[in-house]
Amino acid sequence: MIKRRNRTKHTKTFEERLAEEAARFREAAAQLPPGPQRELYLRRARQAETASHINNWLASPGLQPPTALENIQSGRTEKRGQGGGASG
Repeated sequence: MIKRRNRTKHTKTFEERLAEEAARFREAAAQLPPGPQRELYLRRARQAETASHINNWLASPGLQPPTALENIQSGRTEKRGQGGGASG
């Protein structure tokens, strides 16, 4: 017998679901006293917000890498070019 995957048809966009999840975690954190459980909820809320920002960045028409990443990549290229003459 072939197993079928459970498929969920979402009525809300990915962005809306992430925003709701972040709000739920923030609400849950607000009801707790300071401690590790509250920090976990706040971290999850930040992760949902970050995922939303990354999704927006990936969906943007002018997709550009972050400038910090460009600096790292260009630094690696320069190092390779400078050290290549010693082995030949």
